[in-house]
Amino acid sequence: MALVEPSTHPWLSGVFAPVPDELTSSDLRVTGALPAGLRGAFVRNGPNPAVPPAGRYHLFDGDGMVHGLWFDGEGGVRYANRWVRSAGLEAELAAGHALFGGLSEFRLPPPEVMATVGPIKNTANTALVRHAGRLLALMEACPPIELDDDLATVGPYDFAGALEGPMTAHPKVDPVTGEMVFFGYSPFPPFLRVHAADADGALTWSTEVELPTAVMMHDFVITATKVVIFDLPSVFDVSAMVEGREAIRWEPERGARIGVLERGAPGSSIRWVEVDPFWVFHFLNAHDDGDAVVVTGCRAERLNTSFDGEVLADPARPLLHRWRIDAERGVVAEERIGERSGDFPRIDDRRAGLDARYGYVACEPDQQGETIGFDGVIKHDLRTGAAVRAVYGEGVSSGEPVFAPDPDGTEEDQGWLLNWVGDLATGESAMVVLDAGTLEEVARVHPPRRVPFGFHGAFLPAAG
Repeated sequence: MALVEPSTHPWLSGVFAPVPDELTSSDLRVTGALPAGLRGAFVRNGPNPAVPPAGRYHLFDGDGMVHGLWFDGEGGVRYANRWVRSAGLEAELAAGHALFGGLSEFRLPPPEVMATVGPIKNTANTALVRHAGRLLALMEACPPIELDDDLATVGPYDFAGALEGPMTAHPKVDPVTGEMVFFGYSPFPPFLRVHAADADGALTWSTEVELPTAVMMHDFVITATKVVIFDLPSVFDVSAMVEGREAIRWEPERGARIGVLERGAPGSSIRWVEVDPFWVFHFLNAHDDGDAVVVTGCRAERLNTSFDGEVLADPARPLLHRWRIDAERGVVAEERIGERSGDFPRIDDRRAGLDARYGYVACEPDQQGETIGFDGVIKHDLRTGAAVRAVYGEGVSSGEPVFAPDPDGTEEDQGWLLNWVGDLATGESAMVVLDAGTLEEVARVHPPRRVPFGFHGAFLPAAG
């Protein structure tokens, strides 16, 4: 099978081009002034193939690489980047070439690798969560991989053997109880399991939720009392995958529905409400509202990526929407609350599952390209409907705006938005700090190397 030529592949060139090594650097250059309250670590995950891929390549296939910045609160910053060294990646590094296929062209590894690693590589490339003192790197098709405080790989983590199946890349941590709620979907029955781990990291709840077929389910939401599941028609076709064809297809004729499940209840008690088909990669938040649940997320008319190895020429553009779901009455009311397309929505994580007032969405530039890209952030006031936009500059590519709370703040939007921004002309990268209240730029941190476009990150406040 021919290797992919990185310099010409759309997901391996430009802002997506992988970096070839791991670095550690102290005393980074800063323009502007870092806030004294910004103390802790900003870590962000993303795909960065360590060896040239074989066959058709999808952005979601790349080996996980975590880029970290550590702030000492006195203006000093250090940087490190590390691959998430899964067993599959270690096998490929030892062989010196790709051994696994991907989402656009699946293939099994050699028998001796299959016997020790399994049929797929755990790239752990999508997101990160810190829970019960552990930092976990996540992808939705496998269990987590634990990292230490310096981003070195500790190894697979399965909740002391209690976790069956994979774990979503988007778990939710209840800010009141410390409980982490998550799910795992599978191309094989049972297609969906929902779980919770208590504040100490012990798995306390696992239940199967029956689905009619296997679907890709990237994200979900929780409230203080409920789990909300979106069963959308992005269908997983195992037969096609095994034959090396497109594994995931958009099939709106299958319909769509939203399920509401009480936290801790058996999956059989979930209440479903039918809706017209749409697609959501990422949700902003949810909260209880009397007998109903209110959910916000970035809604597209259809699945806005392809899995055939090609870039969509006309992707569906996501817009922020709100759903009010009354599962008891079987009613869903939907409204659009955003006017500019975007994705990667974030809140202050201390408001997860609660009635948050402010949300932040990575937004597309005025001149949209063939692929969905970002150059700024929109702050949404979810109570008044007001929206304010900030752009990181001309000719830039930005990512997900991660909220870092001001430890001395008293208002919900007191804190900072952290985001990696790349200059398309020079290839240089900077981590830009915006004031979350005003969206004014506060500072830029300049790393020792270019940081490719990635997926999701987290701010880990310093202890004390």
